[in-house]
Amino acid sequence: MATLHKYAALAGALLLVGCQAVNTTGSSAVGVDRKQYMFSMLSTNEINQSYAQAYQETLQQAQAKGKLDTRSNNAKRLQVIGKRLIAQAGYFRPDAAQWDWQVSLIESPDLNANCGPGGKIIFYSGIITKLNLTDDEIAAIMGHEIAHALREHSREAMSKAYGIEMAKLGLGAVLGVSQDTMQIADTAVQYGMTLPNSRGAETEADLLGIELAARAGYNPNAAVSLWQKMEQVSQGAPAEFTSTHPSSSTRIQNLQANMPKVMPLYEQARKR
Repeated sequence: MATLHKYAALAGALLLVGCQAVNTTGSSAVGVDRKQYMFSMLSTNEINQSYAQAYQETLQQAQAKGKLDTRSNNAKRLQVIGKRLIAQAGYFRPDAAQWDWQVSLIESPDLNANCGPGGKIIFYSGIITKLNLTDDEIAAIMGHEIAHALREHSREAMSKAYGIEMAKLGLGAVLGVSQDTMQIADTAVQYGMTLPNSRGAETEADLLGIELAARAGYNPNAAVSLWQKMEQVSQGAPAEFTSTHPSSSTRIQNLQANMPKVMPLYEQARKR
């Protein structure tokens, strides 16, 4: 217990030394405005570049196996939906308009999708075909994943992991770069890229996701039908997507409660 208290105290000190409070996104109709604490040595550009490399490696591996789908109807659907959603991302953070956005489809039975740092989106065909997704439901998934990227939840997770690892090593390590600190940075990146998002991050992505979809002219109510489908399919062996994006009645209720905030945006977008 004493060791845990020691780490907690050091982590607190590290937050004061190496972290900065940031607002990754601007105002939103759904009220996502939580300040986030990021380590300054883990910059947005560095994280984006690192993930871009991993993303390209994933696509190259899929292409080598003949699994990178660029021609099917679903691949075309993703491009159209992605273009509309990405066009609205700048509303939440102007610099996102300069990101090198990419939308890719990989042939796989997995029920999964993600958007990594810097706007790198991957859908696995299983989530579209097995759930028989409508365009609005695809937009709900993509909007949710884009929201994670806009809020830099991966970088936030890395910063927390970095703080914990630094606390184990000692506060003095912050003041200089050593082999130990470089190893810690690698550990933090691994944590941030592989661990599930926190409940708070998931809620933020849910809410920003439906607002993003609404602003792009997709019915935000599709998020509810999407998670209902997810609940049904996860009654047996949970899909990978549901294991990292827990579906629950509380989540659906929260989405429904926020629909009045975004439906006017949807109606306005439909008139454009």
